[in-house]
Amino acid sequence: MKEKVTLNLKEQKRLLVLNRINERKLTGEQAAELLGWSVRHVWRMLARYRSEGAEALAHGNRGKKSQRRIPPGQRSRIVSLARGEYAGVNQQHLAELLADREQMAVSRSTLRRILSEAGIASPRRQRRRRRHRLRRERYPQEGMLVQIDGSRHDWLQGRGPRLTLLVGVDDATGKVVGAVFRPQEDSQGYFLLLRQIVEGYGRPMALYRDRHSIFQENTKKLSVEEQLQGRPAPTQFGRLLDELEIRSIQAWSPQAKGRVERLFGTLQDRLITELRLHNVSSAQAAQQFLDPFLLAFNQRFAVKSSDSVRAWRKLPRSAKLDSLFSFKFDRTVSADNIVRIGNDRIQLESDSRRASYARARVQVHIRMDGHIDVYYKNRCLTSRPAPPEAPVLRLQQIRDGFSSRSTKPSKKKPSPFKPPRQWKSQAKDHPWHLDYRDMYEPVFPPR
Repeated sequence: MKEKVTLNLKEQKRLLVLNRINERKLTGEQAAELLGWSVRHVWRMLARYRSEGAEALAHGNRGKKSQRRIPPGQRSRIVSLARGEYAGVNQQHLAELLADREQMAVSRSTLRRILSEAGIASPRRQRRRRRHRLRRERYPQEGMLVQIDGSRHDWLQGRGPRLTLLVGVDDATGKVVGAVFRPQEDSQGYFLLLRQIVEGYGRPMALYRDRHSIFQENTKKLSVEEQLQGRPAPTQFGRLLDELEIRSIQAWSPQAKGRVERLFGTLQDRLITELRLHNVSSAQAAQQFLDPFLLAFNQRFAVKSSDSVRAWRKLPRSAKLDSLFSFKFDRTVSADNIVRIGNDRIQLESDSRRASYARARVQVHIRMDGHIDVYYKNRCLTSRPAPPEAPVLRLQQIRDGFSSRSTKPSKKKPSPFKPPRQWKSQAKDHPWHLDYRDMYEPVFPPR
């Protein structure tokens, strides 16, 4: 009798995709993009899955260290040589130099992996030939891929503030699954958009987005912690996608996410007209108008997917939306059990598990409604607002003084208007035009 195999969330996602290939509802190229594999690896894993079952998806060496792993001392030696004596040498040449001069036989693939984990890129970029591009086919199932983007436009045509519309459109059907009006394109707006999608439909398998700094870090320099991890730290939105098990796919050009780009062209024609006809003049009224408008819009423009089965995934019952869709920051507790986050000071209370949390590393959760929670090892701590510090009290007194003085009517008469002073150009012999050596005599005479 075979033992039961426990698959994690990532392996369950692979199982779902491979089953769709067996049912001929998904191509190998589409599965490779969803899983982040190459097409060849997709067919390799599919063959193993057909012969061995679900056990093929669980790696046999899970939790074990390789017997042929390079020792940490040798890895650090290779990294130091690549940054020092052999800086700027291509990876193939560097592997040969390490074998000839340093007596360290390392294959090129292993060397590339070590340098990549250390954040050292190859000095030579491979030039690829241009390929003939074809229009991409839609994904077969609704919920497999959702394209998101924002458009800043004069949606109210001068009747209200200039707004940014954030939308999410399903790739298979062209259905608008979420839309949010925001003052600008920000992380909080995309949090609200994704929560609207998850609550209304479920978790998509992948999101297609641009290379905005909201979704990824675009800085070239990595910190020490990022270099040790071998990748830049995720943004707040990237961290949210990791917790929801949603793959993030970046587009390298606006044409790559043409479905959502063409959607904005249609909305800037139809939605603006509908807002004007209904005399909508505020951001709140525009957000309320979106629900009936999108319902009619999807009935008019959405198409049927090639596969009637939906790929939306429900959240686990234990998942808490308020905790998931919140901004999370790591902080160190001060000696007086105070956590600082921006201009806020949070006082931690003692409990039965720990008398003091001084110098502990905690995680601060800021919810969408502004409520702040502090977590220590996935456990919410009892906290309250800390008493304000002396500089804050002094600043508040100054502000109160200014506000009280500003409310009193002024007894001074307004000064008459004076035209701005006309500055005259200085003469050429003015000191401003002279060299400092001609203006001042030297303190010590020349020898």
